Amino acid sequence: MRRSVVCASALLIVAGCGTKQPRAVPYEDVTRQVGPLEFTRIYRSEYSAPAPLLKLLHQMNPGREIRLPPIDWSRKEVFLVATGPRSSTGYVLQIEAVRDYGSRIDVVVHERTPSLGDPVTARVTYPFRMIVLPRSNKPVKLKWPGRP
Repeated sequence: MRRSVVCASALLIVAGCGTKQPRAVPYEDVTRQVGPLEFTRIYRSEYSAPAPLLKLLHQMNPGREIRLPPIDWSRKEVFLVATGPRSSTGYVLQIEAVRDYGSRIDVVVHERTPSLGDPVTARVTYPFRMIVLPRSNKPVKLKWPGRP
């Protein structure tokens, strides 16, 4: 009997040491406010100030007017992810989740790809997502299932 009590206590201790559940991070998707932009390669980065972000956007889109939505840079930061060029309008990049794991923040994306029967237009597109997150000192990691 005494032996089973010790084993049960050990199980309770181990169960209590599990990892903390991630919490959802509120974010705002500002992709449409930025307008149509082109990114010629797969890209991901975070920005805590407008100047480096504007520099990248002007480099990738020379001659195009760049409009950033109003962002409180003292409290917010921007995370940008782009697929690079795609062959039709059927490709869409979606934010599936943004989660805080304590030591890092994960942004989970999914690229929806068209099927043969989908009504799409054959032209080059550049799917991307730009989201605004609460400012944090934690690294922001991209999780893109199906991509290396």
